[in-house]
Amino acid sequence: MNNVEVRAAAIFDSEGISRISSEELGYPCNTDLVCAKLTRLDPDREAVFVAVIDNIVAGFVHVERYDTLYFDTMANILGLAVSADHQRRGVGRALITAAEKWAAENRIKIMRLNSGSSRTPAHEFYQHLGYVSEKEQKRFTKKL
Repeated sequence: MNNVEVRAAAIFDSEGISRISSEELGYPCNTDLVCAKLTRLDPDREAVFVAVIDNIVAGFVHVERYDTLYFDTMANILGLAVSADHQRRGVGRALITAAEKWAAENRIKIMRLNSGSSRTPAHEFYQHLGYVSEKEQKRFTKKL
């Protein structure tokens, strides 16, 4: 693995996160939106970590405390992406490790994430790290 530094995301990482979200996840977003979201992070409930190589954001992970009435508190990975130039070099693993460490520091013992059905390489990556697919589901949205 190149010299990868994983740290808490800062406002100046917005452009890199926006680029990776658009290119790798297919979620077109602009830097201003990411900047606004980073500004409003609730540190008691969530964290964003970036992996930086040679002063360039190579990937990010967004993790949150996830509470339901019917299950123990979990840490939910809302987003994880690594730029194509840095995939298969340990960056994703380093980001997952940061999210898991955050969960442990917050006394959370279960990790959770969703992954689109077409992202089979990602599924293999998660399984390699010990994650187990529990169920298949559909996601429904409605614009208000």
